Amino acid sequence: MGIHAGISFDAPRDPSLETVLSGPALAFLARLHREFESRRRQILEHRQVRACALDAGERPDFPAATSALRTAEWTIAPQPTDLVCRRVEITGPVERKMMINALNSGADTYMADFEDSQSPAWDALLQGQRNLMDAVRRRIEYRASDGREYRLKERTATLIVRPRGWHLQEKHLHIDGQRVSAALFDFALFMFHNARELVARGSGPYFYLPKLESSAEARLWNDIFIYSQRELSIPRGTIKATVLVETLLAAFEMDEILYELREHSAGLNAGRWDYIFSCIKKFRADREFCLADRALLTMTAPFLRSYALLLLKVCRQRGAPAIGGMSALIPIRNDAAANERALAGVRADKQREAADGYDGAWVAHPALVPVVMEEFVKVLGDQPNQWGRMRDDVHVQAADLLHFAPQAPITEVGVRANIHIAVQYLGSWLAGNGCVPIHNLMEDAATAEISRALLWQWTHSPKGVLQDGRKVTLDLVRAWIPEELAKVRSEISGAGASYDQAAALIEELVCAEEFADFLTVPAYERMPELPGTVREPFADAA
Repeated sequence: MGIHAGISFDAPRDPSLETVLSGPALAFLARLHREFESRRRQILEHRQVRACALDAGERPDFPAATSALRTAEWTIAPQPTDLVCRRVEITGPVERKMMINALNSGADTYMADFEDSQSPAWDALLQGQRNLMDAVRRRIEYRASDGREYRLKERTATLIVRPRGWHLQEKHLHIDGQRVSAALFDFALFMFHNARELVARGSGPYFYLPKLESSAEARLWNDIFIYSQRELSIPRGTIKATVLVETLLAAFEMDEILYELREHSAGLNAGRWDYIFSCIKKFRADREFCLADRALLTMTAPFLRSYALLLLKVCRQRGAPAIGGMSALIPIRNDAAANERALAGVRADKQREAADGYDGAWVAHPALVPVVMEEFVKVLGDQPNQWGRMRDDVHVQAADLLHFAPQAPITEVGVRANIHIAVQYLGSWLAGNGCVPIHNLMEDAATAEISRALLWQWTHSPKGVLQDGRKVTLDLVRAWIPEELAKVRSEISGAGASYDQAAALIEELVCAEEFADFLTVPAYERMPELPGTVREPFADAA
């Protein structure tokens, strides 16, 4: 492939990748990088400033400077037809067969994920872009080794794409000597190859935006949208983006985030798993902060209940879709009674969200689509959403968002479960799989982050005491990591060196004096280049 001035690769090159990494596509990415990279870096610097303030004892609050905006009457722009009904959204990585199954699942929308459920192996990312090109053009097919064939049904879910977060870089591609933003890399390639095609087919380029911490970060995305639409000759406002409210600080700026994106907004989503992780991270230096076992951190916990209701109220005031949280259950096929108990928990969770006024929710497995759909249809009937149902009865204060409970119990079972999940997930992630079934739940980077964050918190906080009176210490965790690694190996046939590497990295992060902001950043630097640059052929794009 021809390399433009200032663009270089630190990855195996293959001529068959030219379709995805075409000259015009790379030129578009380079223009975005040169226009917006300095602002991305400023945002990351501002995150560090805020983190230092919180470490010093500052408490988050609703910004005084934007109080008038929060009380003013305004709404976001109208939604396109194919985003009006979002009762069930299915999500998963950009792997070819999983993409076909998700689009065919009966869900209203499918979020193709380059972030938490996708391991960032270079060839997998490029194959994911190629898969999306084929899916948009309805030519995606897959033939399994056993001869089974997968093709799209006539009716498919509306496609939404989640790029990686602002904090991540794509180490395999440099522009002017700098690593390119992973978010811009994912966004630019999808936009360049598919935006016009989507518009021609009566849809549009739709996105989920992860891990925003402020309205300034939303403003950056909005400016990128405006710039990209102009560059690609697409009408302004064609792009629509749903923001995942999955950081504590973003919860205090939901109105402001919607306002910044108002001509491009597709609402907000309650990204519960990353939100829990964010709360732990932001209060890492607070000696009084502590959370109980991960299994007890449900959406009925006070701080999570307040967050979910506030998100709903803000969306209703601003005419915006409100999408509920993830159901990560995988059907338990060998135990009908256990499966029914698990499904009862899913139903209760979705009954609550639908009754509260949410328009829909996420699932991680196609088998859950009809289960969740049923609960929302019970409330919505034949209505596509609940946009007209205001929640003026909701009054959430800053203290409600900071009411962190439960703080106990912490159990040996809970500590060991966190070690097990973190090691097994990271071992799989390093080997190229970012969507990992563990004990009947679909784990991704967000849930692994909760596990390692709780381990760090319990070992470093004086409140990290087991129910039986033992303090959770570094020595205790060090002793249990090899024991849990052995259990992982006994459960996974052919588990390779990546699991040893994962165990070592988890121990390093838990024992570190400073809390690492993201598990995936150091893990990405240690990810080996996987054999086989391309596992699927890349034919010329139509």
